[in-house]
Amino acid sequence: MARYIGPTCKQCRRERQRICEKRHCATEKRPYPPGEHGRGRIRETEYLLQLREKQKARRIYGVLERQFRNYYTRASRQQGLTGENLLMLLETRLDNVVFRGGLGITRPQARQLVSHRHVQVNGRLVNIASYQCEAGDVITLKERSRNIVPVLGALELASGRTIPGWLSLDEGRRQVSVLALPGRAQIDVPVQEQLIVELYSK
Repeated sequence: MARYIGPTCKQCRRERQRICEKRHCATEKRPYPPGEHGRGRIRETEYLLQLREKQKARRIYGVLERQFRNYYTRASRQQGLTGENLLMLLETRLDNVVFRGGLGITRPQARQLVSHRHVQVNGRLVNIASYQCEAGDVITLKERSRNIVPVLGALELASGRTIPGWLSLDEGRRQVSVLALPGRAQIDVPVQEQLIVELYSK
């Protein structure tokens, strides 16, 4: 399973905004891009703005380039706005649903819970982070995984975190239910999806 294993805050600095879920991010002290020319003047062309939005979306959801392109292709074939369809597909990935539902503190941690076989969907074990959840799906943790330290820590933080309206969390049963597919108004990621559509439409 391919994934990015480099410094996450370097990505935040590249995008010039905080996209990680860490308590302290390097962008607070160094709000400029990494590298020897990071503080130089950058000519912001239309292509650069579109590319940065695409890279930001990829990095937020932890998706590699080919996967992201495949998501865009699927979104363009669905009815409705391609950009909104793209974000909906990314939001309903299993690792993101585990994170959004409050069973993981960060997306990488939620992805690890899935890949380490702690998560069940509708009573069936699923260890594929990109598994596409649908309305009516019930995501639970295995019986012996319900009180492991990462999950207990995530549930403590979940009480102070807003669970999206398209999900519901049952803390006692360690269960997240997908009530409906999310609309654009329910997806609070700082991404201008229209710029991504313009980039891929060239």
